[in-house]
Amino acid sequence: METENAVNYSYMGSSFNGLSINDDSSAFSDCNSDRSGEFPTAASQSRRLFLASTNSENSDELIRQLVSDLGSCSIDEQKHAALELRLLAKNKPENRIKIAKAGAVKPLISLITSADPYLQENGVTAILNLSLCDENKELIASSGAIKPLVRALRTGTATAKENAACALLRLSQVEENKVAIGRSGAIPLLVNLLETGGFRGKKDASTALYSLCTIRQNKIKAVEAGIMKPLVELMADFGSNMVDKSAFVLSVLVSVAEAKTALVEEGGIPVLVEIIEVGSQRQKEIVVAILFQICEESVVYRTMVAREGAIPPLVALSQSGTNRAKQKAEKLIELLRQPRSVNAAATPSDLPL
Repeated sequence: METENAVNYSYMGSSFNGLSINDDSSAFSDCNSDRSGEFPTAASQSRRLFLASTNSENSDELIRQLVSDLGSCSIDEQKHAALELRLLAKNKPENRIKIAKAGAVKPLISLITSADPYLQENGVTAILNLSLCDENKELIASSGAIKPLVRALRTGTATAKENAACALLRLSQVEENKVAIGRSGAIPLLVNLLETGGFRGKKDASTALYSLCTIRQNKIKAVEAGIMKPLVELMADFGSNMVDKSAFVLSVLVSVAEAKTALVEEGGIPVLVEIIEVGSQRQKEIVVAILFQICEESVVYRTMVAREGAIPPLVALSQSGTNRAKQKAEKLIELLRQPRSVNAAATPSDLPL
Protein backbone atom coordinates (compact mmCIF):
# COMPACT_ATOMS: atom_id res chain seq x y z
CA MET A 1 0.00 0.00 0.00
CA GLU A 2 1.50 3.30 -1.10
CA THR A 3 0.99 6.41 0.99
CA GLU A 4 1.86 9.57 -0.90
CA ASN A 5 3.10 12.81 0.61
CA ALA A 6 3.31 16.32 -0.77
CA VAL A 7 4.35 19.33 1.28
CA ASN A 8 4.21 19.97 5.02
CA TYR A 9 1.67 22.25 6.63
CA SER A 10 0.49 23.21 10.07
CA TYR A 11 -3.27 23.59 10.01
CA MET A 12 -5.54 24.74 12.83
CA GLY A 13 -2.94 23.97 15.46
CA SER A 14 -1.66 20.58 14.29
CA SER A 15 1.03 19.53 11.87
CA PHE A 16 0.18 17.64 8.71
CA ASN A 17 2.89 15.57 7.07
CA GLY A 18 2.50 15.72 3.34
CA LEU A 19 -0.94 17.27 3.75
CA SER A 20 -2.19 13.99 5.18
CA ILE A 21 -3.92 13.56 8.50
CA ASN A 22 -1.53 12.89 11.31
CA ASP A 23 -2.47 11.39 14.66
CA ASP A 24 -5.09 13.99 15.50
CA SER A 25 -7.39 14.48 12.55
CA SER A 26 -9.78 16.53 14.69
CA ALA A 27 -7.61 19.53 13.76
CA PHE A 28 -8.99 19.28 10.22
CA SER A 29 -12.62 18.99 11.27
CA ASP A 30 -14.37 18.85 14.62
CA CYS A 31 -15.07 15.17 13.99
CA ASN A 32 -14.75 14.22 17.63
CA SER A 33 -17.59 12.60 19.57
CA ASP A 34 -21.22 13.01 18.66
CA ARG A 35 -22.32 16.61 19.08
CA SER A 36 -26.04 16.02 19.27
CA GLY A 37 -28.33 16.11 22.26
CA GLU A 38 -31.44 15.23 20.35
CA PHE A 39 -32.35 12.24 22.50
CA PRO A 40 -33.03 13.46 26.06
CA THR A 41 -32.82 10.78 28.71
CA ALA A 42 -35.54 10.10 31.22
CA ALA A 43 -34.90 11.07 34.84
CA SER A 44 -34.05 7.51 35.85
CA GLN A 45 -31.54 7.24 33.02
CA SER A 46 -29.97 10.56 33.99
CA ARG A 47 -29.55 9.40 37.59
CA ARG A 48 -27.88 6.17 36.44
CA LEU A 49 -25.53 8.07 34.17
CA PHE A 50 -24.70 10.48 36.99
CA LEU A 51 -23.86 7.61 39.32
CA ALA A 52 -21.75 5.98 36.63
CA SER A 53 -19.81 9.19 36.07
CA THR A 54 -18.98 9.64 39.75
CA ASN A 55 -18.28 6.08 40.90
CA SER A 56 -16.09 3.58 39.08
CA GLU A 57 -17.78 0.55 40.64
CA ASN A 58 -21.23 1.84 39.65
CA SER A 59 -19.90 2.55 36.18
CA ASP A 60 -18.62 -1.00 35.70
CA GLU A 61 -21.89 -2.50 36.91
CA LEU A 62 -24.00 -0.22 34.75
CA ILE A 63 -21.92 -0.90 31.65
CA ARG A 64 -22.24 -4.67 32.12
CA GLN A 65 -26.01 -4.35 32.44
CA LEU A 66 -26.30 -2.11 29.41
CA VAL A 67 -24.22 -4.45 27.25
CA SER A 68 -26.51 -7.28 28.32
CA ASP A 69 -29.56 -5.17 27.44
CA LEU A 70 -28.26 -4.71 23.89
CA GLY A 71 -29.17 -8.36 23.31
CA SER A 72 -32.65 -8.02 24.80
CA CYS A 73 -35.73 -9.16 22.92
CA SER A 74 -37.28 -5.81 23.81
CA ILE A 75 -36.65 -3.07 21.24
CA ASP A 76 -37.20 -0.45 23.95
CA GLU A 77 -34.50 -1.97 26.15
CA GLN A 78 -32.14 -2.07 23.20
CA LYS A 79 -32.83 1.58 22.45
CA HIS A 80 -32.24 2.64 26.04
CA ALA A 81 -29.04 0.60 26.30
CA ALA A 82 -27.64 1.93 23.03
CA LEU A 83 -28.38 5.51 23.99
CA GLU A 84 -26.86 5.22 27.46
CA LEU A 85 -23.72 3.52 26.15
CA ARG A 86 -23.45 6.23 23.53
CA LEU A 87 -23.62 8.93 26.21
CA LEU A 88 -21.27 7.14 28.60
CA ALA A 89 -18.68 6.85 25.82
CA LYS A 90 -19.21 10.48 24.84
CA ASN A 91 -18.95 12.06 28.25
CA LYS A 92 -16.16 10.11 29.95
CA PRO A 93 -13.14 8.97 27.93
CA GLU A 94 -12.18 6.14 30.32
CA ASN A 95 -15.58 4.57 29.73
CA ARG A 96 -14.64 3.93 26.09
CA ILE A 97 -12.19 1.19 27.06
CA LYS A 98 -14.53 -0.21 29.71
CA ILE A 99 -17.42 -0.44 27.27
CA ALA A 100 -15.30 -2.15 24.62
CA LYS A 101 -13.84 -4.62 27.13
CA ALA A 102 -17.35 -5.41 28.35
CA GLY A 103 -18.17 -6.80 24.91
CA ALA A 104 -20.28 -3.96 23.53
CA VAL A 105 -18.62 -3.59 20.13
CA LYS A 106 -20.23 -6.49 18.24
CA PRO A 107 -23.79 -5.94 19.51
CA LEU A 108 -23.50 -2.22 18.76
CA ILE A 109 -22.31 -3.03 15.23
CA SER A 110 -25.36 -5.26 14.80
CA LEU A 111 -27.58 -2.27 15.62
CA ILE A 112 -26.09 -0.34 12.70
CA THR A 113 -27.87 -2.70 10.32
CA SER A 114 -31.22 -2.24 12.11
CA ALA A 115 -34.21 -1.06 10.12
CA ASP A 116 -35.11 1.15 13.10
CA PRO A 117 -33.48 4.56 12.40
CA TYR A 118 -33.21 5.33 16.13
CA LEU A 119 -31.33 2.10 16.81
CA GLN A 120 -29.12 2.55 13.77
CA GLU A 121 -28.25 6.12 14.65
CA ASN A 122 -27.35 5.29 18.23
CA GLY A 123 -25.37 2.23 17.13
CA VAL A 124 -23.37 4.33 14.66
CA THR A 125 -22.77 7.10 17.17
CA ALA A 126 -21.79 4.76 20.00
CA ILE A 127 -19.24 3.14 17.68
CA LEU A 128 -17.97 6.61 16.74
CA ASN A 129 -17.53 7.52 20.40
CA LEU A 130 -15.74 4.24 21.14
CA SER A 131 -13.44 4.79 18.14
CA LEU A 132 -12.10 7.97 19.72
CA CYS A 133 -9.95 5.67 21.85
CA ASP A 134 -6.98 4.46 19.83
CA GLU A 135 -7.00 1.14 21.67
CA ASN A 136 -10.48 0.40 20.31
CA LYS A 137 -9.90 1.10 16.62
CA GLU A 138 -8.42 -2.26 15.69
CA LEU A 139 -11.10 -4.13 17.66
CA ILE A 140 -13.89 -2.17 15.98
CA ALA A 141 -12.52 -2.80 12.50
CA SER A 142 -11.76 -6.48 13.11
CA SER A 143 -15.27 -6.95 14.52
CA GLY A 144 -16.73 -6.07 11.13
CA ALA A 145 -17.78 -2.44 11.58
CA ILE A 146 -16.67 -1.10 8.21
CA LYS A 147 -19.42 -2.53 5.98
CA PRO A 148 -22.27 -1.63 8.38
CA LEU A 149 -20.91 1.91 8.67
CA VAL A 150 -20.87 2.14 4.87
CA ARG A 151 -24.47 0.93 4.85
CA ALA A 152 -25.36 3.70 7.31
CA LEU A 153 -23.70 6.18 4.92
CA ARG A 154 -26.06 4.92 2.24
CA THR A 155 -29.36 4.50 4.13
CA GLY A 156 -29.11 6.32 7.45
CA THR A 157 -30.55 9.55 8.76
CA ALA A 158 -28.56 12.73 8.19
CA THR A 159 -26.99 12.38 11.65
CA ALA A 160 -26.22 8.68 11.10
CA LYS A 161 -24.49 9.51 7.81
CA GLU A 162 -22.42 12.26 9.39
CA ASN A 163 -21.40 10.12 12.35
CA ALA A 164 -20.66 7.14 10.09
CA ALA A 165 -18.31 9.39 8.11
CA CYS A 166 -16.60 10.40 11.34
CA ALA A 167 -16.32 6.79 12.50
CA LEU A 168 -14.77 5.75 9.18
CA LEU A 169 -12.33 8.65 9.52
CA ARG A 170 -11.27 7.38 12.94
CA LEU A 171 -10.83 3.82 11.66
CA SER A 172 -8.85 5.11 8.67
CA GLN A 173 -6.24 6.45 11.04
CA VAL A 174 -5.08 2.84 11.26
CA GLU A 175 -3.22 2.66 7.97
CA GLU A 176 -4.25 -0.90 7.10
CA ASN A 177 -7.93 0.05 7.26
CA LYS A 178 -7.69 2.58 4.42
CA VAL A 179 -7.70 -0.09 1.71
CA ALA A 180 -10.57 -1.99 3.35
CA ILE A 181 -12.67 1.17 3.66
CA GLY A 182 -11.95 2.10 0.05
CA ARG A 183 -12.93 -1.37 -1.16
CA SER A 184 -16.13 -1.31 0.88
CA GLY A 185 -17.72 1.32 -1.35
CA ALA A 186 -17.37 4.17 1.14
CA ILE A 187 -15.68 6.68 -1.14
CA PRO A 188 -18.54 7.31 -3.63
CA LEU A 189 -20.91 7.71 -0.68
CA LEU A 190 -18.57 10.18 1.01
CA VAL A 191 -18.30 12.11 -2.25
CA ASN A 192 -22.10 12.20 -2.40
CA LEU A 193 -22.24 13.49 1.19
CA LEU A 194 -19.67 16.15 0.30
CA GLU A 195 -21.87 17.26 -2.58
CA THR A 196 -25.36 16.98 -1.11
CA GLY A 197 -24.98 17.02 2.67
CA GLY A 198 -25.52 19.92 5.03
CA PHE A 199 -22.61 21.95 6.33
CA ARG A 200 -21.66 19.41 8.99
CA GLY A 201 -22.02 16.56 6.49
CA LYS A 202 -19.72 18.33 4.03
CA LYS A 203 -17.13 18.92 6.74
CA ASP A 204 -17.22 15.34 7.98
CA ALA A 205 -17.08 13.92 4.44
CA SER A 206 -14.13 16.14 3.49
CA THR A 207 -12.25 15.09 6.62
CA ALA A 208 -12.78 11.40 5.95
CA LEU A 209 -11.85 11.74 2.28
CA TYR A 210 -8.73 13.68 3.21
CA SER A 211 -7.58 10.80 5.38
CA LEU A 212 -8.56 8.02 2.99
CA CYS A 213 -7.02 9.62 -0.08
CA THR A 214 -3.46 9.47 1.18
CA ILE A 215 -3.21 6.15 -0.71
CA ARG A 216 -3.21 5.99 -4.49
CA GLN A 217 -6.08 3.54 -5.04
CA ASN A 218 -8.43 5.70 -3.00
CA LYS A 219 -7.42 8.83 -4.90
CA ILE A 220 -8.45 7.08 -8.11
CA LYS A 221 -11.73 5.92 -6.59
CA ALA A 222 -12.51 9.47 -5.47
CA VAL A 223 -11.81 10.92 -8.90
CA GLU A 224 -13.90 8.22 -10.57
CA ALA A 225 -16.72 8.99 -8.12
CA GLY A 226 -16.77 12.59 -9.34
CA ILE A 227 -15.15 14.33 -6.38
CA MET A 228 -13.68 17.12 -8.47
CA LYS A 229 -17.02 18.75 -9.23
CA PRO A 230 -18.03 19.41 -5.59
CA LEU A 231 -14.47 20.34 -4.64
CA VAL A 232 -14.28 22.99 -7.36
CA GLU A 233 -17.76 24.29 -6.52
CA LEU A 234 -16.95 24.56 -2.80
CA MET A 235 -13.63 26.30 -3.46
CA ALA A 236 -15.41 28.76 -5.74
CA ASP A 237 -17.95 29.61 -3.03
CA PHE A 238 -16.22 31.75 -0.42
CA GLY A 239 -19.42 31.78 1.61
CA SER A 240 -19.37 27.99 2.00
CA ASN A 241 -16.72 28.03 4.73
CA MET A 242 -15.33 25.02 2.89
CA VAL A 243 -12.60 26.63 0.78
CA ASP A 244 -9.73 25.54 3.04
CA LYS A 245 -10.98 22.00 3.59
CA SER A 246 -11.75 21.46 -0.10
CA ALA A 247 -8.31 22.77 -1.06
CA PHE A 248 -6.65 20.43 1.40
CA VAL A 249 -8.54 17.46 -0.07
CA LEU A 250 -7.53 18.58 -3.56
CA SER A 251 -3.91 18.83 -2.46
CA VAL A 252 -3.74 15.10 -1.68
CA LEU A 253 -5.48 14.16 -4.93
CA VAL A 254 -3.44 16.08 -7.50
CA SER A 255 -0.44 13.80 -7.21
CA VAL A 256 -2.24 11.47 -9.65
CA ALA A 257 -2.70 12.37 -13.30
CA GLU A 258 -6.40 11.48 -13.27
CA ALA A 259 -7.06 14.16 -10.67
CA LYS A 260 -5.21 16.83 -12.63
CA THR A 261 -7.21 16.00 -15.75
CA ALA A 262 -10.51 16.04 -13.85
CA LEU A 263 -9.63 19.35 -12.18
CA VAL A 264 -9.02 21.01 -15.55
CA GLU A 265 -12.19 19.49 -17.04
CA GLU A 266 -14.27 20.86 -14.14
CA GLY A 267 -12.91 24.38 -14.63
CA GLY A 268 -10.69 24.30 -11.57
CA ILE A 269 -7.79 26.39 -12.86
CA PRO A 270 -9.71 29.73 -12.91
CA VAL A 271 -11.03 28.96 -9.41
CA LEU A 272 -7.52 28.35 -8.07
CA VAL A 273 -6.21 31.55 -9.66
CA GLU A 274 -9.09 33.50 -8.12
CA ILE A 275 -8.15 32.15 -4.68
CA ILE A 276 -4.61 33.48 -5.17
CA GLU A 277 -6.17 36.86 -6.00
CA VAL A 278 -8.71 37.20 -3.19
CA GLY A 279 -8.31 34.28 -0.77
CA SER A 280 -6.91 34.26 2.74
CA GLN A 281 -3.19 33.84 3.36
CA ARG A 282 -3.66 30.16 4.19
CA GLN A 283 -5.80 29.59 1.09
CA LYS A 284 -3.23 31.30 -1.14
CA GLU A 285 -0.40 29.18 0.22
CA ILE A 286 -2.17 25.85 -0.23
CA VAL A 287 -3.33 26.81 -3.75
CA VAL A 288 0.19 27.80 -4.78
CA ALA A 289 1.36 24.36 -3.63
CA ILE A 290 -1.45 22.71 -5.62
CA LEU A 291 -0.63 24.67 -8.77
CA PHE A 292 3.03 23.78 -8.43
CA GLN A 293 2.11 20.08 -8.38
CA ILE A 294 -0.13 20.54 -11.41
CA CYS A 295 2.39 22.52 -13.46
CA GLU A 296 5.74 21.00 -12.57
CA GLU A 297 5.72 18.33 -15.30
CA SER A 298 3.28 19.77 -17.81
CA VAL A 299 3.92 22.55 -20.30
CA VAL A 300 0.22 22.44 -21.21
CA TYR A 301 -0.91 23.10 -17.65
CA ARG A 302 1.72 25.80 -17.11
CA THR A 303 0.45 27.55 -20.21
CA MET A 304 -3.15 27.30 -19.01
CA VAL A 305 -2.31 28.71 -15.58
CA ALA A 306 -0.26 31.56 -17.02
CA ARG A 307 -2.97 32.47 -19.55
CA GLU A 308 -5.53 32.49 -16.75
CA GLY A 309 -3.63 35.44 -15.29
CA ALA A 310 -1.90 33.78 -12.37
CA ILE A 311 1.40 35.63 -12.60
CA PRO A 312 0.25 39.14 -11.45
CA PRO A 313 -1.38 37.91 -8.20
CA LEU A 314 1.60 35.61 -7.64
CA VAL A 315 3.94 38.60 -8.00
CA ALA A 316 1.81 40.49 -5.48
CA LEU A 317 1.96 37.52 -3.10
CA SER A 318 5.73 37.29 -3.53
CA GLN A 319 6.00 40.91 -2.42
CA SER A 320 3.46 41.15 0.38
CA GLY A 321 2.86 37.66 1.76
CA THR A 322 4.53 35.87 4.63
CA ASN A 323 8.10 34.67 4.10
CA ARG A 324 6.80 31.20 3.32
CA ALA A 325 4.18 32.53 0.91
CA LYS A 326 6.76 34.72 -0.81
CA GLN A 327 9.10 31.77 -1.37
CA LYS A 328 6.34 29.55 -2.72
CA ALA A 329 5.04 32.26 -5.03
CA GLU A 330 8.53 32.98 -6.37
CA LYS A 331 9.08 29.29 -7.15
CA LEU A 332 5.79 29.04 -9.01
CA ILE A 333 6.45 32.25 -10.95
CA GLU A 334 9.83 30.87 -11.98
CA LEU A 335 8.17 27.67 -13.15
CA LEU A 336 5.45 29.48 -15.12
CA ARG A 337 8.01 31.72 -16.84
CA GLN A 338 10.06 28.83 -18.14
CA PRO A 339 10.11 28.49 -21.95
CA ARG A 340 6.94 26.75 -23.03
CA SER A 341 8.82 24.19 -25.09
CA VAL A 342 11.11 23.05 -22.28
CA ASN A 343 10.06 20.64 -19.57
CA ALA A 344 10.27 22.06 -16.08
CA ALA A 345 13.36 21.10 -14.17
CA ALA A 346 11.80 21.88 -10.81
CA THR A 347 10.81 19.06 -8.51
CA PRO A 348 8.47 18.90 -5.51
CA SER A 349 11.47 19.29 -3.22
CA ASP A 350 12.16 22.68 -4.80
CA LEU A 351 8.94 24.01 -3.31
CA PRO A 352 9.82 25.51 0.09
CA LEU A 353 7.99 24.07 3.07
